[in-house]
Amino acid sequence: MSPLIALMISWRALRANKARSILTTLGIIIGVSAVITMVALTNGAKKIIEDQLISLGGKSLIINSGRRTSSRVLAGTGPVVTLSAQDAEAIKRLGVVNYTAPIIKTAKQVVSGNRNLYTAIVGTGVDFPPINDWYPEQGNFFIPEDIETAALVCVLGKTVANNLFGFINPIGAQVRIDKNSYTVLGVLSSKGQTPSGKDQDDIIIIPYTTYQKRLERMDKVEDIAVSVRTPNEVPIAMEQIALLLRERHNISSSMEDDFYIKSQRHVTERIFSVSKIMTILLASIASVSLLVGGIGIMNIMLVSVTERTKEIGIRIAVGAKKRDILVQFLIEAVLLSIVGGLVGVFLGIAGSKTSSLITGWPTVISITSVIVSFSFSAIVGIFFGLYPAVKASSLDPIEALRYE
Repeated sequence: MSPLIALMISWRALRANKARSILTTLGIIIGVSAVITMVALTNGAKKIIEDQLISLGGKSLIINSGRRTSSRVLAGTGPVVTLSAQDAEAIKRLGVVNYTAPIIKTAKQVVSGNRNLYTAIVGTGVDFPPINDWYPEQGNFFIPEDIETAALVCVLGKTVANNLFGFINPIGAQVRIDKNSYTVLGVLSSKGQTPSGKDQDDIIIIPYTTYQKRLERMDKVEDIAVSVRTPNEVPIAMEQIALLLRERHNISSSMEDDFYIKSQRHVTERIFSVSKIMTILLASIASVSLLVGGIGIMNIMLVSVTERTKEIGIRIAVGAKKRDILVQFLIEAVLLSIVGGLVGVFLGIAGSKTSSLITGWPTVISITSVIVSFSFSAIVGIFFGLYPAVKASSLDPIEALRYE
């Protein structure tokens, strides 16, 4: 018997019991759709985490002045400042680097009219906003010309703006730091508190050249903030930056670095590792439905063998081989699982999209999860359909013809 004829006979047999066939495939349908939906939701959560990590510094580095001791404590920071703005410019010319910003910081009393505030003062460059994903919500950030001229301009954090100006628009107003008055160019969007409780909005940002000439007479910078193109390029950037700075600072192979590079990559990798484990766990739980569906197929096929015992006997009596009987019942089991798998794929994709619309949670449908779950459903059909098929093909034709 040709495979096409066997397929037609199997399909006809399944259509003869439509309700039972549909109920038999429910386990496969639920299993496949659950796997696809769970993986899509987990991938969506991973995408949210990745975007948040990038906004929090997932693709950024901080280069500190000084060196790290064997006790893993930074030494030489503070009075020993080894980095310069020229180092930042050289680092920016590296292919993997997008932005660099020198960082100098202190704390000062700031005055505006009859209000004053003790706050953090940060001197930096024009690349500070894209590196930290922190832009003004009012006004503008300073421009390269302000760096070149050491302009007396500043950008306020939200807390400083509220404390010094209240509900008054501070753009264009003056604030005094030490003996100089600075024109307010903009107000940064709110960042909120760090996990340790520090208010990130309690800050004033000025050009680093202004800081060097007006606040602290110095030609060095404490830190350099760096942003690379993608999080995956962070290790490459760290190696290239280290080689560049060692060369610029004339550090031989026998000498310790006078700088230290930090990144958030280890935190990112740990979170992604947990996310991967959760994806596998949820997919494994959902896959149990596939196994349950496979057992359902086996049970129904065994019932079918019993119901069609006389039919099997007649077919064997008129010349059908045992192999033909085995192939027919195996095809029926595989058809059930494949049809269930196709419906499950459709429902899984539709369920993922619907969940995204209802909850606002993004979903990322994985082609791999679709292929694997559908393939697994076919394998389930073969595995659980094999025993009923073997049992059908092994029936004695004489006994089968006598069966009532």
